[in-house]
Amino acid sequence: MPDRPSKETVHRLRLVLWIAFAAVFLFLYYRYSGGWDDHFRTVAASSVLIGYGLYLLLGAIRGFTLIPATNLLLLAIPIFPPWPLFSLTLLGILISSASVYAFAESLHLSHYFEAKHPDKVERVRTALKKNPMTIVTAWSFLPIVPTDLICYACGAMEIPFGRFMLGVLLGEGAICAAYVFAGHEIAQLGRQLIGL
Repeated sequence: MPDRPSKETVHRLRLVLWIAFAAVFLFLYYRYSGGWDDHFRTVAASSVLIGYGLYLLLGAIRGFTLIPATNLLLLAIPIFPPWPLFSLTLLGILISSASVYAFAESLHLSHYFEAKHPDKVERVRTALKKNPMTIVTAWSFLPIVPTDLICYACGAMEIPFGRFMLGVLLGEGAICAAYVFAGHEIAQLGRQLIGL
């Protein structure tokens, strides 16, 4: 029977895979960023199901690169109807958040921060253990802070997964609903004004 790889080897492999994936994704994202909306529109116009699938895939893997979900969402507002867009955006964010949470242990950044700033890390850990859902919900709702960062912190500090995910669902659900439905109304108003 072959030896099983050590936990440290698995962590390193996961870290290398994450970095490689993020590097490729970021390269493609920024290399072809000028034409993303045209490519995306073309795919969505050819098949709604393929467009939805591509949008969900990009939303689910986006968290590994720490690119904000807002970028993808703003690109899709004029392309998709609001309810499917809202549902797919939220599902993509939940998949992405769960992935970042699961991979957090492999990054080993918590050891660095614990060594450099033990008091601050302990305060954050205590606050997150006391009120994880409230903190994650508020953090996820604020558009100026990256939700992926709180996902990483919760995964590294082993905050209960269910409470963490519920916080992401509530916070991101509220902010995404505002973006999707207000954005859809603004896009329709713009189309009406142009049509005049």
